[in-house]
Amino acid sequence: MWYIIFFAVIICILSALRLLFIPNRFKYKQVSFENFAFLGCTYAVIMIGFGLLFLLLEIKGWTIIIDSSLQESSGWNERLATSLYLSAITLFSVGYGDVVPVGIGRLFVMIEALLGYTIPAAFVVRTFIDYEPPK
Repeated sequence: MWYIIFFAVIICILSALRLLFIPNRFKYKQVSFENFAFLGCTYAVIMIGFGLLFLLLEIKGWTIIIDSSLQESSGWNERLATSLYLSAITLFSVGYGDVVPVGIGRLFVMIEALLGYTIPAAFVVRTFIDYEPPK
């Protein structure tokens, strides 16, 4: 069951990215509320997806997050909050240093940081370069 959830989360992340990066799928060709809502939803899916991946790996027994304020006996809701927090500060390139990835978690954090840098660039390209003025 764990593997099904793990791969389902990865598929959701990849689907959200596919909508952003594949041309002719997204019909809005100008700056609009819909574009920003789409961008916000893309960020939310990526952030929650990676947060769930971090949590699932922690539940599986892999130590991928070191949080100085978290005790060993903390519940899954505290671990979920820490995982989402790490995902958010990584995606938005803040990285305070209070929650630190270790082991395989570093690879996931690098991938998420790369996505955090490329999503705004893809948004600009999709919004402005593909823009066709009304005739």
